[in-house]
Amino acid sequence: MKQDSPELGASSLSDRVIQPRYLYPFILVTSLFALWGFANDITNPMVAAFKNVLLLSNTESSLVQSAFYGGYCFMAIPAAIFIKRFSYKSGILMGLALYVSGCFLFVPASGMQQFAPFLLAYFIMTCGLSFLETTANPYVLSMGTEATATRRLNLAQAFNPMGSIAGMFVAKEFILARLDTASEEERRALVDTDVAQFDAIAKSDLAVITGPYIVLGIVVAVVFLVFAFTKFPHTTTPGRQPLDLGGTFGRLMKRPVYVWGVVAQAFYVGAQIMCWTFIIQYAGATLGMSKADAQGYNIVAMVIFVSSRFICTFVLKYFRPGQLLCFLAVGGGALTLGVIFLPGMVGLWCLVGVSACMSLMFPTIYGLALDGLGDDAKLASAGLILAIGGGCLMPPLQAMIIDQEQVLGLIGVRASFALPLLCFVVIAAYGFFSNRAARVS
Repeated sequence: MKQDSPELGASSLSDRVIQPRYLYPFILVTSLFALWGFANDITNPMVAAFKNVLLLSNTESSLVQSAFYGGYCFMAIPAAIFIKRFSYKSGILMGLALYVSGCFLFVPASGMQQFAPFLLAYFIMTCGLSFLETTANPYVLSMGTEATATRRLNLAQAFNPMGSIAGMFVAKEFILARLDTASEEERRALVDTDVAQFDAIAKSDLAVITGPYIVLGIVVAVVFLVFAFTKFPHTTTPGRQPLDLGGTFGRLMKRPVYVWGVVAQAFYVGAQIMCWTFIIQYAGATLGMSKADAQGYNIVAMVIFVSSRFICTFVLKYFRPGQLLCFLAVGGGALTLGVIFLPGMVGLWCLVGVSACMSLMFPTIYGLALDGLGDDAKLASAGLILAIGGGCLMPPLQAMIIDQEQVLGLIGVRASFALPLLCFVVIAAYGFFSNRAARVS
């Protein structure tokens, strides 16, 4: 019995989702998930805010998302090469530095009262977020055994929507609710009759938008200092490591579950951003709601998202990840059909309910795609962060549909949700494919 006890203790330790020596680093790295969640969801409502303040079309204002998620695309591969060459901690510090820089660029952007400087600020901010996500996701996966890796990532990702809820609340109470109540039509009239008054209103509104980003920059700067003075355990070979880009990408291209995981992730991010960004336009066009009131439903959707993520993380103990992913995608598709065709509040609540189905998609796709990649996961994660570019490309496409008065007998905003529906079809197919691959192996 005494000889068996150490083995049993070791087995029990290895079965833990988070091993004791990784607990403090895990907590710190998990805080980053909340930080980029905040940035994502304080920004989504800004599409509607900039449209009103700067008198933009839906298509023009959606460039906020193109700039925001464009940073992910631009920096994903360089970030992966950086952490492969140096370390996870170095990648985190670089990401936080860029994050802070982007936040503080809102100050000169507000003074210029032009849209393009804000887009640059968003782009630089998300270059930093790209570093953080490319680093934090595989770092969490590596903090323990492969058997518990997906559950560990799901646990860390569960704190991402907590930051998102905070971002949504700040957007609702400290930005949307404090903007001048002048409508877009009234502002356009001022451009013709009293330009000075229009400029004064725009200047005040842009200052309202900028304030929370300045506070966010200060918070992120403090987090940077905490990470800078914390020693992190190495989960893989420490120090600088040789780069083998050709060999790594060659191996990755031979893994269909990874390649199609990147595709599925792009469609998932596109669906998520479209559903959360345009809930304001949907509620306004179909129910006549104000932006602030509509943002309240976005907060409800995020609360559902958080709750569902914890529930689905538990359920994942009893289902294969691919099975659960396929089931959630089918549910998301069914609810999106309700968004398109069901009238009034029923359609809006279908849009809110989609968040329950999206809750576990990102970390599950991530875990499935990176399963068994070992140190190749550092570069492989770049492809999955690059896939966040789905949020760069798809919202402008949806905005172009929204700008149409009628599409196939439906108002533009209803018809536009055919794009998220297509995304859920692709995700369901990946869930089915990855589940079959897991059964065969």
